[in-house]
Amino acid sequence: MNNEAAAPPRIVVGVDGSEHSKAAVRWAVNQAKLIGGAVDAVLAWDLPTPWHGLVSPSEKETNDYAERMRTALDRAIDEALGPGPGRPVPLRATAVQGHPAAVLIEAAEGADLLVVGNRGRGEIRGTLLGSVGMHCVQHAPCPVVVIRGSADGT
Repeated sequence: MNNEAAAPPRIVVGVDGSEHSKAAVRWAVNQAKLIGGAVDAVLAWDLPTPWHGLVSPSEKETNDYAERMRTALDRAIDEALGPGPGRPVPLRATAVQGHPAAVLIEAAEGADLLVVGNRGRGEIRGTLLGSVGMHCVQHAPCPVVVIRGSADGT
């Protein structure tokens, strides 16, 4: 008989600061609360395009930008759930450098569920499902829930 406690169900949610991703965070936390799970909120980032020129950014510039992205992630979570401690479920926030679709697919390895908003901060506003969400639906190693709209139902 195995005496090790089973890990709680793990839900990964993609966060980019958009209203759709904040709705996804709220949904993921509510679902985790229902099933006794934990949430991994993941923000993917890359250096701004001007830094992809002939001169590589310094380590300090990269570290400063990474810190700004971690701050943006924390802000988006606070805006979605309210500030401060006392979350209804364990929530771990991670900012990872890389393309959002690839980062989310990797983060979802071993997860029970991946949650994404139907649109993020992409340039094509009229689409029903953004490119990152589409890639996750097609390639995730676990079930994917796509949250349509924001908190006000839009």
